[in-house]
Amino acid sequence: MVSTVSAIAASILYTASALIRSRERPGQPGRVALVSLLAAVAVTLHAVTAAQMVIRDTGIDLSLWPVSVLIFFVVNLVVLLSSIRIPVQSLFVLLFPASAVVLLLSVWAGEPAAPAEHLSWGLGLHVTFSLLAYSLFTIAAGQALMLAYQDYRLKNHHPGGFLKGLPPLQTMEALLFDVLWAGFTLLTLGLITGFAFVDNIWAQHLAHKTFFSMVGWVLFAILLVGRHRLGWRGHTAIRWTLGGFVALAVAFWGSKFVLQVLLGIDS
Repeated sequence: MVSTVSAIAASILYTASALIRSRERPGQPGRVALVSLLAAVAVTLHAVTAAQMVIRDTGIDLSLWPVSVLIFFVVNLVVLLSSIRIPVQSLFVLLFPASAVVLLLSVWAGEPAAPAEHLSWGLGLHVTFSLLAYSLFTIAAGQALMLAYQDYRLKNHHPGGFLKGLPPLQTMEALLFDVLWAGFTLLTLGLITGFAFVDNIWAQHLAHKTFFSMVGWVLFAILLVGRHRLGWRGHTAIRWTLGGFVALAVAFWGSKFVLQVLLGIDS
């Protein structure tokens, strides 16, 4: 019941924040503050909802709607925290309505029919961290492609297009690295909990996933160190981001394809 109330309240506040932001005009600091306040309260209520949906008495529930609610919470939290130092509030107009829809659909769907996807705490933490990391890196990969497209249009003197509503190129790049840091932290936690709680993580059916996940971790670590020490940006950042994402995609989808389709092993 509490998750229903918090989900509906968060949806209302998300919608209000997005509407106010969409009608905002330059030179209205009061509205900027109001949007940020509504967004902060909405994200807090979203966190309460996600915790109550994912954390169950029997373990961690990773069925469709709890996971969807959790992913949108992490994305919104990263963008909200990023907005403190870089002007990315325009993304609220895209993210917050989508979050409101997901929260309301999760309320409408109700409790899962069976607790088959409830996992033990240790394994549940590993899967949760890994899933959130993959989700953030997917967002980062999409953002890297948008950056490449923005850069292409600017260099060819064709500004605007369907990306004209997004923040400037430099701002989007700063947000990209915020997303990468968040994803890298979650991936690190996913690997640590995997080694701690997964029985024989180098077993045949897990070796490919473990190896390519570590390759992705190394690629993202090099990128973040390069950004911090050498100021990497632009096409260098885009290439390393997409390279790390491909490694993680191979870790997850590639290993499942090989095991389930080619070898007929249920992973």
